[in-house]
Amino acid sequence: MATQHGRTTAEAVRAVVAPVVDGAGLFLEDVAVTRAGSRSVVRVTVDLPEDAVGSLDSDTLGDTSRALSAALDERDVVNGAYTLEVSTPGTSRPLTEVRHFRRARTRLVTLRLHDGATVSGRLVDVADGAADGGTDAASDALLVLDDGSRVRVADVRKGKVEVELKRLDADEGDGPGGADDPTAGETTDDTTGSARHEEG
Repeated sequence: MATQHGRTTAEAVRAVVAPVVDGAGLFLEDVAVTRAGSRSVVRVTVDLPEDAVGSLDSDTLGDTSRALSAALDERDVVNGAYTLEVSTPGTSRPLTEVRHFRRARTRLVTLRLHDGATVSGRLVDVADGAADGGTDAASDALLVLDDGSRVRVADVRKGKVEVELKRLDADEGDGPGGADDPTAGETTDDTTGSARHEEG
């Protein structure tokens, strides 16, 4: 049975949902459990692997939501009634890790550097840093923009994806049926692609 402590409950939920997310070929970005009145709200954020380009489609998101709901029901790790919200990070996610930048390839990004400079452009590649693949490889990774400029991830203070409305019509992942499409999925919005499922 789930403990009353939110942190421990989130850890218990993560232990249940992680194998399901892995089995779907997805990456488990985050798990959070909060209270909303008499119900708990379980938020699970999933994403495509970092080597994938584009957005998670709404069919996969819906299938994953149902599989996670079944797993949580079977293990009974959340006390009482709860609402499950399964979402993708969306374009509003700050780019703070190398995997975030890899997922942002082909996107228009704005990078604010530690020295105060701002760099904008379409991110075309994330090149490995340390040649030997050692522990410095991640921090030394290079962001390659469409104008040929290169920026070290370690030099970036804050990065974000710029929303391109015209791109939504042409991008396979973000067009109708994509996770970023406001009309797609069970209950969605244009930044998270969330799918809500009521339990209890």
